[in-house]
Amino acid sequence: MTTKLGALIMAALLVLYLALVGWRAVQFMATGEPIAIAMGVALLVLPLIGLWALWRELEFGIRSHELVKRLDAEGGLDLELPLLPSGRPERAAAGAALDEFRTAADAAPESWQAAMRLGLAYDAAGDRRNARQAVRRAVALSRVPR
Repeated sequence: MTTKLGALIMAALLVLYLALVGWRAVQFMATGEPIAIAMGVALLVLPLIGLWALWRELEFGIRSHELVKRLDAEGGLDLELPLLPSGRPERAAAGAALDEFRTAADAAPESWQAAMRLGLAYDAAGDRRNARQAVRRAVALSRVPR
């Protein structure tokens, strides 16, 4: 729950920042000076990009969380990896098991469950870039009607 709260607080602070930058942009454009107008337009574009990026990240988090809950309800969340006392999988064991998860995902390319398990295994192995890519694939596959 603290992760969700932290994400919400950061999102709220970013929205506040973007609103203040947007207001400053309007003030620049209201001066009528060509350079100030150009700065105002640039300052309006940046908040729009920021809001788009914020939305994409929040949507990714919400959808991936929903898939983790669905995977857990189906009994597929346990990666069967040795755990540390903290409850996290051992990084070395996860890295060694990645080939199994890749093979399973390749064997079932239409399965969001296999893609999600691969993403969780990548995350456990410390490979965040590939984890996000696999989870994005799982989200996309979960949207495909069957």
